[in-house]
Amino acid sequence: MTDRRLAVEAWESLFRAQHEVFDELRSDFDDSDMSQAEYDVLLTVTRGDDMTARLRDVTANMLISQPSVSRLVDRMVANGLLSKCPDPEDGRGTLVRATEAGVSSFRRVASIHGASIARRMSLLSNDELAQLRDLSSKLRAQRPRS
Repeated sequence: MTDRRLAVEAWESLFRAQHEVFDELRSDFDDSDMSQAEYDVLLTVTRGDDMTARLRDVTANMLISQPSVSRLVDRMVANGLLSKCPDPEDGRGTLVRATEAGVSSFRRVASIHGASIARRMSLLSNDELAQLRDLSSKLRAQRPRS
């Protein structure tokens, strides 16, 4: 059985570390014309085949509600970062594709943001980074039983 006190201590440590690192990395977007939420959308889209992703996959990767993602994507379309079209494989679905301007903006910010992440995470060895990745994936993959 899991030690409840240790579980709470581990959770608090994880939560505080995530919050502090997130606050520090947020400054990567201060001098950018792209918000962190827009970056997150483009991260998902640019990883897709032909710089395209289903809107439902973008929504699944975001930490905001589906209506908020839809409004964000619409703003990004209006600002020329994305284009939208119906999903030919799902009549109710939508595909979003990064435009050249979107890819260019994303790459510019990704270079700065990636360097900041690497610098901040350099406190950990490669083995520790792999362990952190694996443990985080394990926490995300397993839904606790009631």
